[in-house]
Formats: sequence, structure tokens, C-alpha cells
Amino acid sequence: MRTALRSLKPTRRLAAAAVTAVGTAGIATTALAGTAHAAEAGKHEARPAIASAASTAQHLTAQAAHAKADSKADSKADGKQAGGQEYADDLDGWIREARAIMKEHGIPGSYDGIKRNIIRESAGDPNAVNDWDINAKKGTPSKGLLQVIQPTFDRYHVEGTPDKLTDPVANIVAACNYAADRYGSMDNVDSAY
Repeated sequence: MRTALRSLKPTRRLAAAAVTAVGTAGIATTALAGTAHAAEAGKHEARPAIASAASTAQHLTAQAAHAKADSKADSKADGKQAGGQEYADDLDGWIREARAIMKEHGIPGSYDGIKRNIIRESAGDPNAVNDWDINAKKGTPSKGLLQVIQPTFDRYHVEGTPDKLTDPVANIVAACNYAADRYGSMDNVDSAY
């Protein structure tokens, strides 16, 4: 339910910005048309009215532009952007954003292969920590969606992603980079790696 509400929020804002922009154009047109009538009736009296209508139209147009910019900023806050594309802040969005970055860097891995491994490793929890295996006993617990240890993350981290092990996108990209180096692709990983 929360995801559905998130996806509607930017749409409402964009619709409000569009209504504001259309309303502004209508008011400006009406104001200028009314001013043109006044200009015919008395050319000297109409000049202040024309200037006033033009000023009002400019002010309303500026307000509409600000509303549209605010709407875009709010919509960006609801999701992340990579390569000009906006992604949801959920498992699907993280995988899609990671795959876009992977494509730019030539790192293989299918959506299904990545998701299958995420579900097995962390059940989709980006803050998952394994505090019981051999790595944890040595002081380097596996963390994140794909349960990566810090030295592996440091070695396979891809520039342009956050330098934080538990960042969902950075974790996916680094893990897929590691899997590509070691196994050819994350698609070839079917157990702990």
C-alpha cells in the first residue's frame, strides 16, 4: 500500500503544476483580451491597464514555473535517478538502477539472477548483517542485500555509486562486479559465494 501511495504522490504534484500553468495562461489571455477592449475605448487610459495585465501575467507565469520546479524536486526526492532515469526506492528500483550502472561498466547480470540471490542472501533487507558465519567470527561480517564483506566491497566497488557497503545499489553493483570476476556473472551463483 505504501508503494502505491508513493507512486501517486508525484503524479498529483505534476497535475497540480499543470493546472497552475494552464490557469496562468488562461488568466493572462483573459487579462490581455480585456485590456485590448479597454485600449479601443480610450487609448490613453488603457496603457496602465496593459502594463498591469502584462505584469500580472509575468508574475503568474513565474509562480507556475516555481510550482513545476517544486513538483520535480519533490518527485526526485521520492526516487533516485541514474542515467536520466528515475528509480523507485525499493528492491525493484534498486535492482533496476544497479543494472543501469552495471550496463555502463560492462558488468553482466540479469534482473532475475540478481533478485534470486538477494532473496536467498538477505530476503531483500539492505541492512541485513550475518553475525554468525566464519567472516563474522573473523571480524568482517557480511552485510547488505547480497551479503558482501567490507574488503570485497572495497575491492569491487564501482565508482559513481555510494561508498557505503549497505547502500542497496552500491552493494548490488559491487557484488555483481565480484561475481563477474569470480564466476562470470551473478547469474551463475546459486549458493553462498
